[in-house]
Amino acid sequence: MTPTKIKQFFTQYKLLALLIAIAIIWTFFSMKTEGGFISPRNLSNLMRQMAVTGIVACGMVFVIIAGEIDLSVGSLLGLLGGIAAVLDVTQHMAPPATVALVLACGLVLGLFNGFLTEYAGIPSFIVGLGGMLAYRGIVLGVTGGATVAPVSESMVQLGQGYLPPQVGMALGVVLFVLAAVLIWRQRVNLARHHLPVPALWRHAVRLAAIGAVLLAFVSTLNEYEGIPLPVLLLLVLLGIFSYIATQTVFGRRIYAVGSNMEATRLSGINVQAVKLWIFGIMGLMCALAGLLNTARMAAGSPSAGTSGELDAIAACFIGGTSMRGGSGTVYGALIGALVMASLDNGMSMLDVDTYWQMIVKGGILTLAVWVDVATRSGRR
Repeated sequence: MTPTKIKQFFTQYKLLALLIAIAIIWTFFSMKTEGGFISPRNLSNLMRQMAVTGIVACGMVFVIIAGEIDLSVGSLLGLLGGIAAVLDVTQHMAPPATVALVLACGLVLGLFNGFLTEYAGIPSFIVGLGGMLAYRGIVLGVTGGATVAPVSESMVQLGQGYLPPQVGMALGVVLFVLAAVLIWRQRVNLARHHLPVPALWRHAVRLAAIGAVLLAFVSTLNEYEGIPLPVLLLLVLLGIFSYIATQTVFGRRIYAVGSNMEATRLSGINVQAVKLWIFGIMGLMCALAGLLNTARMAAGSPSAGTSGELDAIAACFIGGTSMRGGSGTVYGALIGALVMASLDNGMSMLDVDTYWQMIVKGGILTLAVWVDVATRSGRR
C-alpha cells in the first residue's frame, strides 16, 4: 500500500480502522489470558472502567473541536468526587441532594474555567494547568489527605448497580428499533432532496450489523450481572451529545468556531459565549464522572482522577478528533476510550509493569496524533 492510499484509507475509514484495532487488541489479550479477557465478568468490568473516561471524553471532545484544551479535568473529577464522599459520609446528606449539589459545583467550576479563558484572556492551556494544581490541592484539603469511606449503599448502587437482564434485553430492542428509524429517515431525507440514495441492501447490512453488535453486547453482559448502570448512563450521554453535535445550532457553532474562529465571529456568532458553555458542559461531565468514580470505589480518594485528563484527551485523539479543532465525533471519542480501557485492563491482567503501561499508552497517543497530522497535511 502506498503512503497516499494509506492516507486515504485513514481519512475515509477511521471508524473501521479503530474497530479493527480493537479487534486486534482483544484478540491478543484473549490469547495471552486464555480467554479470560473476553469473559463476561471481565468485559463487564472493562465497560464500567471505561465509563468514567468515556464521560469525561464526551465533554473533552467538544472542547478540542472548539480549538481549546482543558488539563484540569482529572483534578476536577477528583475534587468533585471527594466533595460527593464528604457530603455523603461526613454530612450524611441524602444521595439525591448530594448528586444535585455536586453537579451544580461542576457546572460552576466549568463556567469559571471558561470565564478565565474567554473573558479574562488567559490561554486555556494555562487555565487548565493552573486548575490541575489548584483543584488537586483543594481535594487534599477537603478530604484531609485521607480516603473518605464508606459511602452509603445508595451511592454505591450508582456506580456498582446493574440493570436486570430482562430490562437490558428490552433496552437492546429499543435501540435496534431506534437505529432502524434513523436509517429509514436518512433514506427519506436523501430522496426528498433529490440526492443519491444508497442501495437498500447497504442499509440492510448496516442495520443487521448494528443488531448483531447490540445482541452480542447485551447477551454478554447479561451472562454476568446485566448492563452496569454507569454504562447505561454513558449510552444515554452518547445519544445526547451526538444529537447536540449533529442536530442543533449550538453543535454546528462548536464546529464552526473550531474550523475558523474569526470567520465565525464576523458572521455574528458570540464565540465567547459558545466556548463558555462548552467549558460549563465539561465541568458537568467531570461532576458525573467524579460521582461514578466515588460510587464505584465506594470511597472518595484524594488521588482519584490522577492522569484522567491524559486518558480523556488521548481517547479523543485516538477517536479521530483533530488536534487543530473543527473535526471530531462523540462516538469516535468513546471508541478511543474503549481502546484506552482495553489496554489498561489487558496489561493489568498480564501483570505488565506500570512503566511499560505508561510507555504503551504514550506511544498510542503519539501515533494517533501522527495519523491526524499525516491525513490532514495539505488540506487546510
